[in-house]
Amino acid sequence: MSPIPVKTVFFDAVGTLFDVKGSVGTIYLHYAQKYGVDDSPAMEEAINSAFRDVFQKMPPPVFAVEGPEKLKQCERLWWFDVVHAVFYRVGMFEGFDEYFDEVFEAFTSARHWDIYPETVGVLTELKRRGFELGVISNFDTRFFQIIRALELGDFFDTLTISSLAGAAKPSPRIFQYALDQHCVLPQEAVHVGDHKREDFEGALSAGLHAFHLDRTHKNEERTCNAVVSNLKDLSIQLILAE
Repeated sequence: MSPIPVKTVFFDAVGTLFDVKGSVGTIYLHYAQKYGVDDSPAMEEAINSAFRDVFQKMPPPVFAVEGPEKLKQCERLWWFDVVHAVFYRVGMFEGFDEYFDEVFEAFTSARHWDIYPETVGVLTELKRRGFELGVISNFDTRFFQIIRALELGDFFDTLTISSLAGAAKPSPRIFQYALDQHCVLPQEAVHVGDHKREDFEGALSAGLHAFHLDRTHKNEERTCNAVVSNLKDLSIQLILAE
């Protein structure tokens, strides 16, 4: 029996299509300076270290609420807890609530994100070849503003985020949610992302084909065809498989 051809290509977002410009610490510190926070490399590194630890320990951004306003409130509170925990570790300051409002909104702007150099070219080529494209991301509803600001929205047929899907990667539920929007079987889709557990292992457990995007070149499984160093490698493999 011949293999079922891939019809749909799903992408993770942050770390795959685009990433934070500089670092989270850079941006947090930029907006915190006017509140008297020390602007130094040591503070930036402390913020980055605290953010990595806090973010890893947070529960996934999935909320049992109905209605867009309640959902946005939950998303905002989730991020408030993250940012508050970061500065609780590195040094809290007066005016934190106002600061949070500003930095939360700042991440909806294109100025704080960098699109990877090959992203637009790869999406253009895959679209030209007739693939349906989608995003599967553990993000909140600000993602829709970000993707528009980066002028990437027109490439995608669907955008699946965890707070709307009611599940987060690596749960098979979020992958099935995305598949249902395209009316395709798991084996008719491939997912690519930079997180081994959430993107690669999560997609495989849901029955999709998967590629692990390893831009760091540190992956010990570099000889495996399922590991790619950039999106061009993915594009070539998909085209060759047609």
